[in-house]
Amino acid sequence: MSPHTTPSTQLLDTAGPRRAHRLGLPAHRSSVGVARRSMGAWLASWRLPDEIRDDAVLLVSELVTNAVVHTLSARILCGAELVMDRHLRIEVHDQGHGCSGLPPCRPGTDDESGRGLLLVEELAESWGTGPSRLTGGSVVWATLAWRTAGPATRPFALPS
Repeated sequence: MSPHTTPSTQLLDTAGPRRAHRLGLPAHRSSVGVARRSMGAWLASWRLPDEIRDDAVLLVSELVTNAVVHTLSARILCGAELVMDRHLRIEVHDQGHGCSGLPPCRPGTDDESGRGLLLVEELAESWGTGPSRLTGGSVVWATLAWRTAGPATRPFALPS
């Protein structure tokens, strides 16, 4: 049986059906895809702009991957919340078993991994880490913002 079909995986609406969603998942690599699909579905139901939805799906993918790979947590909690008028906050909580904080990483040009937080830094309006009051471990969060008129534009380039 997939760990995602167990009764302990549940969706928690914390601030009303259109303001926030949280999803508890086992800390397995297969949870990354579940988190990505869930984030995409939530944001599609909220009718957010495609660019914000795409960026949010990428961010949650990177943050869940870090929680799964860099902690010894049994479970993680990921979520999205509309904050203020045009801001989306994404959070991934772990149980804090393992690494204390995220290791600094400067991947080489031939490295196949290690660029997740560089993507988060580039895409997010702001991001950070702190203690999680929900899990007792750590939370990594990122916010995205968008304009109401005209196409949103942002340059994308990884730092050298």
